[in-house]
Amino acid sequence: MTGKKPTGISRIIKATRYSAEGIKAAWKHEAAFRQELLALAVFLPLGLLLGQTGLERAVLIVSLMIVIVTELLNSAVEAVVDRIGQEVHPLSKRAKDMGSAAVFVSLVSVLITWVLILI
Repeated sequence: MTGKKPTGISRIIKATRYSAEGIKAAWKHEAAFRQELLALAVFLPLGLLLGQTGLERAVLIVSLMIVIVTELLNSAVEAVVDRIGQEVHPLSKRAKDMGSAAVFVSLVSVLITWVLILI
């Protein structure tokens, strides 16, 4: 082993920095992430205003956050696949398509959640 792994607050600080770097990279390189983050900026306040109870507000907001999480994971899969190679390969296509499908399912879940709670 080359060095001692950070523990406690030091580990939390480093993990927070890595997370911030990931969000910055997604913002810089992923148009879909930027669009979804801007949609979050619009719909998060609406969720707070339109939810009748704390639980409704939480569910509306968490459904939006799941889209962001899913997009980050999809972008990570795409980056790894692209790192391996740009040539078309059935497994690479499958991985990217499945990541895209995960984002689509999360978006559909937002729609269903908002409709069921607000209508």
